[in-house]
Amino acid sequence: MIERIIHIDNVDPITFYGVNNSNIHLLRSLFPKLRINARGQIIKALGDEADTAEFEEKVKLVEDYCSQYNKISDEVIIDIVKGNQPKALSMDGVIIYGVNGKPITARTKNQLHFVEQVSRNDLTIALGPAGTGKTYIAIALAVRALKNRQVRKIILSRPAVEAGEKLGFLPGDMKDKIDPYLQPLYDALEDMIPSVKLKEYLETKVIQIAPLAFMRGRTLNDAVIVLDEAQNTTTHQIKMFLTRLGMNAKMIVTGDITQIDLPRSVTSGLVHATKVLRNVKGIGRVEFDKSDIVRHHLVQRIVEAYEQWQREQELVVNNPYNPQSETENKNNDPDGSQSGES
Repeated sequence: MIERIIHIDNVDPITFYGVNNSNIHLLRSLFPKLRINARGQIIKALGDEADTAEFEEKVKLVEDYCSQYNKISDEVIIDIVKGNQPKALSMDGVIIYGVNGKPITARTKNQLHFVEQVSRNDLTIALGPAGTGKTYIAIALAVRALKNRQVRKIILSRPAVEAGEKLGFLPGDMKDKIDPYLQPLYDALEDMIPSVKLKEYLETKVIQIAPLAFMRGRTLNDAVIVLDEAQNTTTHQIKMFLTRLGMNAKMIVTGDITQIDLPRSVTSGLVHATKVLRNVKGIGRVEFDKSDIVRHHLVQRIVEAYEQWQREQELVVNNPYNPQSETENKNNDPDGSQSGES
């Protein structure tokens, strides 16, 4: 009699063991000669060497299936133990299977183009309005690379720019102040990685979420690095970020140049970078539009309404025969009599 210890490292134990440990009970019934105990990420099997070796082999196959699809069923376990090929879920257009086996797919033509550009290039810049899935798809691609062991870590970042809110008045230390601003990144990860596994990744720094300022001085190797809300970077910040790219790494930069929260006198680093890097080989670029919006149908209408309003405002301001245009020009003239100072 020997005791074989099996480590379940690549899946969430709650998903793997099933509700009320139903999957472990099933494995016990399929290996009646063994005494099987499971706790945390460790399964112990006591029995003959041949039986425990076969059990370990089958458990690892079940783990691989569960890791790929984020769910497991009685039928799959039985098929694997009996040596049959379990029914594979369709991978057509699926980037990864998220929590509870939810398929995360590219749903529009430009999202598919985005996936292709990231696979071909080590740096990809994605521009477009809110709701087009830029950040979500970028994080899904990062999670896929991590699960496939193509990289060792994921690094997600945002510039800590106050979008009309004063972060300094929030309670707590620096992490407490910054975390709410980074919450959209956590939300996407929680859709894709079971909570227990996500917590482990965050604690061991396999997944790192940090403000852009924390990137200075680092060289990021063996990683997928995502910069979100890049329209709110300065030219110096985005140059600093882009030059962090290390060996065996991919970088994805996303942003919406219609929602810049920087002071008017400050040039957006994303806008500047797209011009400076437009002829550099090896950089992918994807431009989403309102037809790619995959949120509530009202979001597309809201974006269209704001675009229409912007066009009307530009017509008014640029009309030389319009009194408002003359007033606007005087107010914007640095040599005019209205300086804005008393």
